[in-house]
Amino acid sequence: MSALASYIEGFQALPKAAGWLQSLRQDSLRRAEIRGFPTVRDEAWKYTSTTMLEKRGFRPAATRAKLDAAALARLVIPALEGPQVVFMNGHYQAGLSRLPAGVRVVSADSMTEDLRELLRVPAAWEDDTFLNLNTALFQDLLILELAAGVALESPLEILHVSVPEAQPASHHPRFLLKLGEAARALVVERYTGLEGAANLTNSVLQASLAKGAQLTHVRLQEESPQGFHVGRVLVQQAAESRYVSHNVQTGAAWARLDIATDLNAPGAAAELDGLYAISGRQHVDNHTHISHLAHHTGSRELYRGVLDGHGRAVFNGKVLVAKRADKTDSSQANHNLLLSKGAEIDTKPELEIYADDVKCAHGATIGQLDEQQLFYLRSRGIDSAAARSLLVGAFAERLVALLPHSALSVHVRSRLAAAIRDLSLPESA
Repeated sequence: MSALASYIEGFQALPKAAGWLQSLRQDSLRRAEIRGFPTVRDEAWKYTSTTMLEKRGFRPAATRAKLDAAALARLVIPALEGPQVVFMNGHYQAGLSRLPAGVRVVSADSMTEDLRELLRVPAAWEDDTFLNLNTALFQDLLILELAAGVALESPLEILHVSVPEAQPASHHPRFLLKLGEAARALVVERYTGLEGAANLTNSVLQASLAKGAQLTHVRLQEESPQGFHVGRVLVQQAAESRYVSHNVQTGAAWARLDIATDLNAPGAAAELDGLYAISGRQHVDNHTHISHLAHHTGSRELYRGVLDGHGRAVFNGKVLVAKRADKTDSSQANHNLLLSKGAEIDTKPELEIYADDVKCAHGATIGQLDEQQLFYLRSRGIDSAAARSLLVGAFAERLVALLPHSALSVHVRSRLAAAIRDLSLPESA
């Protein structure tokens, strides 16, 4: 039996999409079936097994469940005022959403032919199983289109909530962002799950930045401890555009995220920041791909991880400098803090350079809490747990402080504080 049998059966039970999209869906599902789930024999999946996904056989939900206002109120980030687009189990919640100008949500059965080009993915991703499953199974499409010079005055929050179902299900959110020349936006893409939501969220966000456009993208993965999460963020950048990513991961039992941005013209710049904090037997895998395809482009990347219990993290950051991409300036760093003997990190920063006149650097570190710093704090009357919390908080603060809105910083600090309180002191190294 195919490892994708449950997805194929679920596809057949879904309402048919618009004619051209239904054809695209069938082609995508066929490519996914041919490719199958990646295995540890695939270099990009060497440290992350998809066996758990195969065993669970997530089936796409055919019904449109609803989230009530009271449940939503318990999930909001205080003081993050602005428009909000709410999805639950992959379905748009119109009654709970506040859409700004330039944002619309289109159901799969009413999509017009002109959206075909927006759904096109880079050639390197055409055979990606998870992306093809998303194309075959998404139900509602969010589209943000900003005309030249337009700026969103407030953060746009895209909130996806995973709630328990009778049988674990898969959800496939799809978001398209298109910023015109010199347009600006702050988008908060947030995933959360109610207790017991043992579902799979398989999301895809595509962004296209015209000349001089600026997109600040905050991605918060806060799924339930029983949840599974796969994400794809694919960005295309024109001349002098700027993409800033803040990726914070504290949830899910198993998670994999790929962020890929192509700097296609001179002056394009990308900044990728990431923070992951895991414990228990959580597994989180971050793959980043920055392609410098033109001269005078720049990128900066900083990822930090805090691992406790038997948590395992994977970081693979690849920077490609193509031929004739002279004057590229790129730096990449991944730093990890292991708080227990059972925690594990596999880190691999990479540079692939085909141009001569460039400035590139990369590095990674793995360490434990400094015993001298702990001793100093203990000698000042601070107990062991509080001392460890202070040091871990200081390690993470470098990235928390970079978040573009004070409400987001407060929220992330709260999430980290809750994780730090659960440190497994008996296993501490």
